[in-house]
Amino acid sequence: MTTEAEKIQEQAKEVEQPTAPPDTDLNISDLNAMKQIIDAASSRGAFKASEMEAVGRVYNKLSNFLAQVATKGQQNG
Repeated sequence: MTTEAEKIQEQAKEVEQPTAPPDTDLNISDLNAMKQIIDAASSRGAFKASEMEAVGRVYNKLSNFLAQVATKGQQNG
């Protein structure tokens, strides 16, 4: 039979196990996905009218950035 102290030690071992760091890398595919998410959300009415200017500004910056990356990719490839 397991004593209370042994149970606590086992629980402590489980807590102490290092976890893998979260994936924090962003790539062009992620940015394209974000653009598509904004587009889908706006077409479904997910944003309030007062939020549309800020959403549109971010969407335009993202679109311009992706277009610039695509242009540079075509010039290098």
